[in-house]
Amino acid sequence: MKKGSWLLVAVALVAALAVVVQRTQRSAAGASHAQNTAPVTKLSTAGMQSAPDLVLKDLNDKQVSLKDYAGKVVLVNFWATWCDPCRAEIPWLIELRNKYNGQGFEVLGVSMDDEGKKVVQPFVEKEKFDVNGQKLGMSYPILIGDSDAADKFLGGIGGIVGLPTSVLISRDGKRVKNTIGPVDPEKLERDIQSLL
Repeated sequence: MKKGSWLLVAVALVAALAVVVQRTQRSAAGASHAQNTAPVTKLSTAGMQSAPDLVLKDLNDKQVSLKDYAGKVVLVNFWATWCDPCRAEIPWLIELRNKYNGQGFEVLGVSMDDEGKKVVQPFVEKEKFDVNGQKLGMSYPILIGDSDAADKFLGGIGGIVGLPTSVLISRDGKRVKNTIGPVDPEKLERDIQSLL
């Protein structure tokens, strides 16, 4: 290939990357600026399966149980520090947690990093995410997961088949929604509203 052709290919790649970054930023900004004008219908959990308990250690080595959050709407989010889609959705989770925590909503981040706390704790302490123009850390509890606990908790949906994987749990402990891959922040927000 001639030098000019390589330059053209490089410019095209840079332009494509710029479009992807711009769409990602718009998507993240859209979650915070979206106006949900449709009325929210309360979701009935009758007939839904109860979520199994999940007991894991947090970054302070304290045992944390899903039962500790009884009476709250909880999003259990399985993620990893190396997972780009996981990192992309963290700002949305921070925003939703900050917005609805006072109404009884919580996010539990369950890290699936093989190296455990030694890589997760520095990540959580160091990384800041753009949330509505502010650089914020992960404001929700982070637990250290393992494949056995994840398989037990996610057994009803086939275990971990990809990251991120999220499970929305109602105030009465029912598994309402399972999402494999990044959450759609607008749909998730409407689901949260319907359960609060």
